[in-house]
Amino acid sequence: MANSSDIKTPDNVRLGVATIVGTVLALSLGDALIKALGGGGGIGVWQLFAVRSLLAFPVLLVGALLIFGSHRLAPRSIPWIAVRSSMLALMWIAYYLSLPLLPLAVAAAAYYTLPLFIVAFAAIFGDEAVGRTQWAGVFLGFLGIILVLRPGGEAFQWAALLPIFSAILYAAAMILTRTKCLNEHPATLALGLNATFILFGSAGLALGALLGLDTAGFLTTSWVAMSPEEWRNIAILAALILVASVGTAVAYQSAPASTVGTFDFAYVGFALIWGAVFFDERPDAVAVTGIALIVVAGMLAVRRPKITS
Repeated sequence: MANSSDIKTPDNVRLGVATIVGTVLALSLGDALIKALGGGGGIGVWQLFAVRSLLAFPVLLVGALLIFGSHRLAPRSIPWIAVRSSMLALMWIAYYLSLPLLPLAVAAAAYYTLPLFIVAFAAIFGDEAVGRTQWAGVFLGFLGIILVLRPGGEAFQWAALLPIFSAILYAAAMILTRTKCLNEHPATLALGLNATFILFGSAGLALGALLGLDTAGFLTTSWVAMSPEEWRNIAILAALILVASVGTAVAYQSAPASTVGTFDFAYVGFALIWGAVFFDERPDAVAVTGIALIVVAGMLAVRRPKITS
């Protein structure tokens, strides 16, 4: 008799699509909030990391223990969890640093080149089959990047390389997840990531205090006194981290990854909306064309190649 845990739950595509759209809606709004917090001498990324995850970690830990129990949460390989978490923390640092410097939609489009890197890394390091449609997506994505960044032109911004670098780190972390952290419980990985956020944030603040560093902008290592409104905003961001962890897991467990991944690109559309509403950002026609190409390329890249016998 098959164990009940081995019985595959039927796909619920509507639930998967609705969950991922709601998740990226919340995350894009959160990133708009981070963009606002990072401007004009506000809270630095180190303080943001430390405080946000200090609020999120105990909630996640208690919830995971109550639902899954300590035995299922026991890590299999702490070193690999640490490497994965560090790569993701560096990824978020790069992306967050770009937000005060770039239009939100441009940063989002550059970051959402990540499926292209996942395809390339999976083919090179993961020994996975990559079809013609996926390689076509990589090519289209490259054209989109050229249109958005316009290297060599007056519109080129070096800051636009930051979200691309974050996409590369994320893609590498996802390959690591499939090769070295495959048997880790998702809640364990989420706890490891938030613990790493706390360590990175605390280390940045501590080094700044010990060495007397006074970096300006979003990289500031100084502790900024937080008003009640800023505490509220950080609490919102902590809640959004929990939404991201749970929502993404539910979405990808409820429907095929290729379907969910396609609707994941709604983030870019929401970023365009928030950028226009909150920051009066309106990318020009060339940039919008590049953004559209990147979205289409990503949709092609997440489609799995058909295996023929």
